This record gives sequence, C-alpha cells and structure tokens, in this order.
Amino acid sequence: MRCTVHVALLAGASALAFASFASGQTTTNPAQTNVDVPQATASTAQATPEVSKLEEITVTGSRIIHSALSSPTPLTEVNAADLADVHPTTIGSELTDLPIFSGSHGLSTNPGNGSLTTGPTAPNSSASVLNLRNMGSNRTLVLLDGRRLESTSPDGSIDVNMIPQMLLKRVDIVTGGASAVYGSDAVTGVVNFITDTHFTGLMVNAYTGLSHDGDAFTNDEGLAWGTNLFDGRGHFEVSFENHSDPDVLLRSQRQWGRDVWTVQGAGTAADPFSLVENTRISTSSFGGLITKGTLSGQQFASNGVLSPFVNGTPTGTPGYQSGGDGAYSNSSFKSALQLNQLFARLDYDFTDSVHGNATFVGVYDRNSGVATQNTLTNVTIGANNAFLPAAYQAALATAGQSTFTFSKNWLDVPPESTDTWEREYMSTLELQGEFGAGYHWDSWYTHAETRQTTRENTNINNEHLAAALNAVVDPATGQAVCGAALTNPGAFSNCVPLNVFGPTSESQAAINYITSPTQFLAIQTMDDVSASVTGAPLHDWAGPVNVALSAEWRRLTDELASNATPSDAVDCTGIQYNCSSSTLLWADGSTPDRSKVAETISEAALELEVPLLANQFMAKNVTFNGAARYTDYDTSGPAVTWKAGLDWQVNDQLTLRATRSKDIRAPTLNELFYPVSLSTFQVTDLLTGQNPLVPYQGGGNPKLVPEVGYTTTAGFVYQPEWLPRFSMTLDGFWITITNAITNIQGTNPTIQDVCYASGGSSPYCLLQQRPNGFTDTSPANAVTKWYNEEINIASQSTTGADLEANYAFQPFPLNLRALVTYQPHLIYRQPGVPTVDLAGVAFSANGLQAAPVWRATYIATYKPVQNFAVDVMERWRSSLAWTGVSTQIVSMPRISSVAYTDLNLSYTLTPGDSTVQVYFNVQNLFNKQPPPGAYLGANGAVGYFGGFVAGDDPIGAYFTLGVRAKL
Repeated sequence: MRCTVHVALLAGASALAFASFASGQTTTNPAQTNVDVPQATASTAQATPEVSKLEEITVTGSRIIHSALSSPTPLTEVNAADLADVHPTTIGSELTDLPIFSGSHGLSTNPGNGSLTTGPTAPNSSASVLNLRNMGSNRTLVLLDGRRLESTSPDGSIDVNMIPQMLLKRVDIVTGGASAVYGSDAVTGVVNFITDTHFTGLMVNAYTGLSHDGDAFTNDEGLAWGTNLFDGRGHFEVSFENHSDPDVLLRSQRQWGRDVWTVQGAGTAADPFSLVENTRISTSSFGGLITKGTLSGQQFASNGVLSPFVNGTPTGTPGYQSGGDGAYSNSSFKSALQLNQLFARLDYDFTDSVHGNATFVGVYDRNSGVATQNTLTNVTIGANNAFLPAAYQAALATAGQSTFTFSKNWLDVPPESTDTWEREYMSTLELQGEFGAGYHWDSWYTHAETRQTTRENTNINNEHLAAALNAVVDPATGQAVCGAALTNPGAFSNCVPLNVFGPTSESQAAINYITSPTQFLAIQTMDDVSASVTGAPLHDWAGPVNVALSAEWRRLTDELASNATPSDAVDCTGIQYNCSSSTLLWADGSTPDRSKVAETISEAALELEVPLLANQFMAKNVTFNGAARYTDYDTSGPAVTWKAGLDWQVNDQLTLRATRSKDIRAPTLNELFYPVSLSTFQVTDLLTGQNPLVPYQGGGNPKLVPEVGYTTTAGFVYQPEWLPRFSMTLDGFWITITNAITNIQGTNPTIQDVCYASGGSSPYCLLQQRPNGFTDTSPANAVTKWYNEEINIASQSTTGADLEANYAFQPFPLNLRALVTYQPHLIYRQPGVPTVDLAGVAFSANGLQAAPVWRATYIATYKPVQNFAVDVMERWRSSLAWTGVSTQIVSMPRISSVAYTDLNLSYTLTPGDSTVQVYFNVQNLFNKQPPPGAYLGANGAVGYFGGFVAGDDPIGAYFTLGVRAKL
C-alpha cells in the first residue's frame, strides 16, 4: 500500500532495498522481517515501536522457506510504498533504480532505435522490461503473487506495466537461478510482485509532473477499495489506476539531441572510431540532393531551385560528415505511455481449513514514438519530370542524360512513427487448505491473454511511390500526372504525382497516396494449471524435514495477423522506374501472417528443506535446501533442472549461505515458428563502405532446444551486536549459460569482419548477398540483402557481487542505505567470432544495453520534525568503454561516470482515522545532462539512435507534486 507506513530492516535479504527509509522509523529488532507497523501519528509511532502483527510470508524462490533470513538464495525484498516515495512513476521505472537491474528497458531506452517497426520480433520497443544482470530479459521470470505471467509481446518479453500498482505491497527479487522451483526462464532470477490481499478502506493516489524544459507533462490517478464480507469469512478489493505519460517528441528538444552524436570510422589504427558531433548524412539533404549525373552535387535547398551542396567536415566513414547541408533524423528519445490498470480480488473461507480466491487483472496501455525520417535513397528520376524546372530539363538534355539519381530526407512526409496497443487480461481461480498434521495444499488455474496491436502510421507503399515519382505532362490536359496512370490506367488511375524538388514541395494529396498505416495483431494465450502439497513428513536430529511436491501443466498459443506481409505483390506494369519483381511493397518492415501455433508443457517438482545442525558451537542452525524439476516441452523436448543450497547461521550475528543450480530457458514460440519475414534495412556495408537500403530477412528456427544455465551464489548476512540497527549483506554470483539462443545478424560489424577476413569462406558469409563475392570492394559490389538467424550457438557468463549496508541512527531519525552491484565480467562466446567481455561497455549488438562494472544507489532519509520527511537518493554508474572488441581501435576517451540526485519532501497529516501525505519530488535535482554516446554499429542511424547511454537520464530535472490518502 502506498499510503501505509511500512518499516523493516530486511537484514536477511541480499538487498534490503528501500524498506523503511521513507518513514524515518525502525523496528527494535532488525531481524524482524516483513513487519507492518500500525498506522499512527509520528509522535505515537516513535514512542510505541511494538508491532501489531507478524505475518508468515513464503519466500519467493522456495515453496517451503518462510523467512528471508533462512533463505540460501540471495533475495531482495522491496517495499512498494517506499519505491513510490523516492520515484513516483510506474513500478517498472521505479525498480530500475536498483543496481541489479542493469540493462533493463523502458520509455527512455532509445525508443527510436529502429525496432519501432512491424519487424521480425514484433516487440513493443517502449515496454518496461526488467533484465537481471544484463543477461537478457527472457532469462528473468516475472510472477504476480507467485503465478507465472503470460508474455506481452511476441518476442517473449513481459511489460511489467501490466502489474496493478495501487494494491501492490512488495516486490521479491530472487537474484539467483530458480528454474527447479518455478520452471523455465528463471535463469538469472525471479521478480515476484506481491499484492496486499487484506486491504480495507479507501485509498487515493494522484500526482502530476513536469520536466525542467516544460514538457513530458505526466498525470496519474488511482483508487483502491477493500472491505470484509460475510461476517469476516470473505474479503473483496478492487483498484483502478490511470497513468498518462506523453512522449518527448523530438531529440532536438534537448541540447544533447541537437548535437546529433554518432560514432564514425572503421575501428582500425588508420581510421579509428571517433565520436562525431553535428553528424550529417552527406548523400542526402532535406530538400533533395542529386547524386548522379550532370547536376550531381546540387540540392534543392528551396523549392524548385538548385544550389550547390555544402559539404561538412569529413568523418572516418564515407557518406557521413560533421556539419554541412546533409540530412539527419530527429526522433523521439522518450516514448509516450497511456496506461489503465484494473485489479479485483475476492477471497472466501469455505471452511476453517479451505480457502478460495478469484483474481482478475485487466490492463490497457498504449505506447507511441517516432523513429527515423522517411527517405528517398538514390531513386531514379526522369529528366523530363513534370515538376523539374525547364532550365534543368534542358541541361540534362544537352548532356544527353535521360535520368538522374536523387536522395532526400523528407520533412513534409511524416516520419516513421509507431503506436502499440497492449491489452492484457488474466484470471485466476485458487483453492488452498490444510489437512493432517500441518500439511498445506494449493491448486490454481490461470487463463491469460495478451493482444498487442502495432501500427506503423506512415508506411511507404513502394508501388505507389514508384508510380508517383514518375510525374509526366498529360498531353491531353497539359497537367502533371503519373506516367503509370497513362500506361496502366486500370491500376493507377488514382495516382497522385509527387513533387520531390524542395523541402516542402510535396502536396498533401501525394503524401496521402504514397503512405498508409500498416499494422499487425499478435495474440498470445496461456492456460496454467498447478497444484502443490507442502508439509513435514518426518523429523531428523535437528528438526522437521519440510517437503514440497508440485505439478504444473501449461498450454501456450501464439498467432499473428497482418495487413502488410512480405508476400504482398507489387504491380510494376506501366511503372518506368524504381520498381521490379524484387521490390517489397512496404518500405518499413512487414510482418507475415501466422496461424495459431501452440506448445504444451508438463512439469513435476520436488523441494526439500533438511535441517542438519541446531544449537551447536559455530552452528546455531545449518539447513540444506534442494529442489529438482522434470519438464517436458512438446516442441523443444524434455529438461531436468535442480538446485542445492546451504544456509549456515553461525550465530545471531553472522549467517553464511550458498547455492548451486541448473536452470533452463526454453525457446519461445516466436523463436521457434516465426515465419520468414522481410523488411528493409540501411546499415554500412564494411566491405564496400556503402550504405544501401536493402531487404533484411529473418525467421524462426523449429530446431531450437532449451538453453542451460548454471548459477553459483555465495555470501553472508551480518548483523553485529556491537552496532545495533546495522545490517550488511554481501553475495557473489557466477552464472554461465550454454547453448544460448542467439539472433545472428549479418549486419553486425563483428560478423561482417569475420566474413571478410575469411575471404568468403566463413559460414557467417551466408548471412548476406552481394553480386561479386567477397574480394571486390567496389561500390558496384555493395550488399543486396542481409539475413538474421536464430540458433543455439553461443554461451554467456557473468560474475560479480551485490552489497547492501543499512544503518538506522537513534535517537534522531536518520536512516542510511547503500546498494551496490559489482559486475566485472559479462562474457559472450560464439564460434568463429572473437570472445567479447561487455562488462563496462556502453553499447553492443543484439539490443544489449549498457553494462557498467559498478552501479550504486544510496538513500538517506531524515525526519527533522514531526510528520515531515526528507528523502535523498543518489544513483551512480561507473565509466564505460565504447566497445568490448579488443581489435577495434577508438580515438576517444571512455564515456564518463555519471550520478543523479533525487529529492523527495513529504508531509503527513492524520485527520481522524485517515492518513494524507502530500509530497514534492525532484528527479535529477541538478539537471544533469547525460554524457554523449553512440553505438559503433549504428553510424548510419543519424539522429534516431544513440546520443546517450541507455540507463542514463535524458530528460533532465523532473518535478512531481502528489498526494496519497488512506481514508
């Protein structure tokens, strides 16, 4: 609950994140975990620290361990109310403040990165997706009240914006493998969102926010209500929340965006990579540049009038300059989010030993963003084009030239922009109870469905474009018409000729003719039936041996429906230029239709908790925890996972713990069965130095098998008697993933280098097509097609440690907390490709985000007077290298470290039995701008990708004013 004051020193967890610091109070015993303090005035709360109740809460990551203190697996327990205090926004954005979520994705993770298309994996590129250890979001399992969630996107990712927040109580984060307990995907950990199932009364939450630059105006309103029913045997609660977060439409709204940063060069000693400011594409302009013929090198800087093209300063890459008249994009750097969440739950005690509940979650959200400008790239224009002024037609005729080539970044034609609508529904029916001497049974059924509609708002119809570009004079009327309308009137009678000669030369009618919205609908469903029995069938010399037996059956389906597919045919009859049988109908990526595909998963699991020693010297309590699971996928085969852990409580001050696990991630239906798809892609061909706009083909691979992960954790919990109210945890982690499913992209610079170094013999050369093999470096041999492929080929590994320290001063109410993650290695291995360590690297291929070696969050809470609290949070990351490839040469210093300071001021009123808190929050208090950065493999993505490192703050200072009330 956001309004209820929760206090706890979660000393048994591996990270005790954010619990209690907002209230400035602490419990008298730091070992008391998950304690609710009764609502009271500040003076009463300080004078009366005793607790009202101590609930038994099962630890996420185990079905039989009931305290984080006794969990061998590192566990972060995050109080939802306290997260909202320091960062009032969506829960996904709040969680990314934790250092363990390096590489997570959100609204400001470079939304204009080119994935805002109806492309092969069909993601929502603005979704809030959690990623533990930067090992891949698909390897982080997300649960709601211990129940698996259906993916919200065909790529298998889960947008945690679907989590209902008004009644969210806490978030448990297992930072170790847990597939033996929860099944596939729990390779790097589990994030379990826990709702408050006993809430009564009325709760109101509302806030509004505005950036330092006067944009990104945010509103959030929420209501929650709960009541007991049927003389206390039942309970009902419901919540609704609306969140409106508009995008920051253009990068030019920030100074770092106006600087248009890219990295250019070849990465060699002779031509090292360098950071370029004010980058321009020198082969195109906003008014149109003639690129071949007697008029070559001239542009239409104003409508219908040619003038010399002014070149900028050369960079290390042909076709790209700093300054000059060249073009660039101006995309979004923060996507829009419109979010509505509905949650309802009914609980009922059928008997004293049988309890049931029904839960419904319904979520609607819409993301919007702008990617790159629509462009013309070396299109052929007839010398007698009806819109070309007579003087220029005469010059071409004198030169004996019947055509010329032309490139343009459109200003009048709207840029590529995408809207994504997600509708998620989940219903769960659960029965649980007790029998015999302390045995507990639990069973549930969940049905979930996600419908994601992704629309490219201004997709270019290449057939219409080719027809419209060839504008001729109608001999009957003397008016400009499409040539195809005269030669093939049956197909092109409605064609509107397109004037491209100038920055604002296009008519709206012509724009409407060449553009059209295209969209696809992705539908995923999940039916999940599970049952478990827990209890202690025997005792050994040290205590009861707890056992949990569980079984689960799931059926997943996935289907796609599109109104723009790669098989859409073009009709070139009557079109003179820019059309052939190989032309794709749609310029932006089209998604093929796919009938429903399905997979069924059957699982059985056993978990044991065996006490080994109790009340011995140097061994107050030693417990073994083990689990094993058999899983059978009817698509990718069987798998066995296991886990073994040891919890050694040396004494009341020191606990040691360690685990070893084998975990899996099964391929998604999308990875297995995605049909062959085509889009168009523009990236530098490193063999010829050209940057052609060519087809890009990908698809699924039904031969994929589950990935296998091995995780080791070891650490300790320290609560010294000599320093009361202090706790510290330190846990190391070692994770290795073999048989990793990897999307191998022919466009990847490293893949290209390996191919060219082999002279064409490398199998990676099959990921591209070109006319003359791999020895011809002339422009005529530029690549004509790229491919990507899903394959079990790679391995990943990482090592590091998580540290948390907490101290609550007394008698004055000051709480201090530090969370630190150290991750010195993040290694990717792939046959035939140099091994890369991406720890401490800013950018990489395959969508990998920044992976700082050090990430830290520091929190201080001070309550100088009654009812008034001051929270300060400092977020810091270490400096970053530009590349993890040792053979690549860069000429620029590392991207500097950066820290952001957040401030929250709150005042709490307690009229009667109600509690009202008013707060003022400032994110990025000092308006720190992100250090400039860009991806080495995206030198052609000028103005629509890069400019800052993912995870940094591109918004600047942001002010929020809000109120929370419990009535």
